[in-house]
Amino acid sequence: MTEKDDNRNTPLSDPDTWVDKYGDYLYRYALARLRDKRQAEDAVQETFLAALQARSNFAGQSSEKTWLVGILKNKIIDLFRKSERESKHEDIDAYYTSADDDFAQSGANIGQWQINRRPADWAIDSSNSSEVNEFWEFLMACLSQVPKKIADIYVLREIEGFENEEICNKLDVSATNIRVMLHRARKQLRRCLELNWLEKKS
Repeated sequence: MTEKDDNRNTPLSDPDTWVDKYGDYLYRYALARLRDKRQAEDAVQETFLAALQARSNFAGQSSEKTWLVGILKNKIIDLFRKSERESKHEDIDAYYTSADDDFAQSGANIGQWQINRRPADWAIDSSNSSEVNEFWEFLMACLSQVPKKIADIYVLREIEGFENEEICNKLDVSATNIRVMLHRARKQLRRCLELNWLEKKS
């Protein structure tokens, strides 16, 4: 997501105004990636604290908002890295074997997959804000059904736009594991979105 640098080369505003000006936006940004309200709130608070401590280093080469988002991204990556360390022994293969068995048939609820559904066209009209917002709501709901370790990697790759090599370096995960996890995440999310979002639209 690219922010327009409307305030380029201008000094920072009064830090006392940051929460009112950017708090809601930063929270929504964090929540869409962390999928946890408490973690999103903590990440935003840590972002403001870090920005306050680093404000003398602000060079004015981006807008104030973009600068804060950059700090928040680093906080989010730190949380992903911590999660990765804590889930080293998570049995992802066992999860997917179970998931394929447990969600094998019908139902129009999040988390219930239909195996072997034909791929559907789920292009989004980016000019339709309500459709975009609705898609994001369904995507986040579907991501909540994916193991956190895999969901985090999916967010970094598909939402933040990091290359696989960058994710390897940031999370200390092998390139092979990333490819496998991304494949599984995309497959599961496609099933979920086709079953829930697309059928709701049709």
